[in-house]
Amino acid sequence: MKREFRTVGLGGTFDQLHKGHRALLTKAFELGDFVLIGLCTDAFARNLQRTHEIASYEDRMKGLSCLLNNMGLLCRAKIIPLDDAFGPAVSSKEQEAIVVSRETEVVAHEINRVRKQNGLPPLEVIAIEMVPADDRVTISTTRIRRGEIDKEGHLL
Repeated sequence: MKREFRTVGLGGTFDQLHKGHRALLTKAFELGDFVLIGLCTDAFARNLQRTHEIASYEDRMKGLSCLLNNMGLLCRAKIIPLDDAFGPAVSSKEQEAIVVSRETEVVAHEINRVRKQNGLPPLEVIAIEMVPADDRVTISTTRIRRGEIDKEGHLL
């Protein structure tokens, strides 16, 4: 299958892997031959000041690798530590596109501003809609950790 891009990037904490995460990953693999996934380090995740616990980098890495393996996509991915909001996207000559949620789309445009300063072409920004739970409120790790919904967005 001919895909639109050779290399697509995306990033996240990927804690409590849920339907929204799968939608983001699926879109990236639909568009790119190879997907570079930035996984927030423990230090960066702490700086995000979430109001809930976040699994360790090691546990999140294992979960993400397992999910990608089960989807048959691990061989087309590279998971790298993400220490800041931009990661390698601001300097990568190989990356052609970035997949983000509408919630984080502004970061992708900031990445493109920095890429321009670095003399690199802008990334194609593909923003996907947030995935709603059964109550039409966005699925999120925060809601899962609070016990409001499960990872599929079903109310508990």
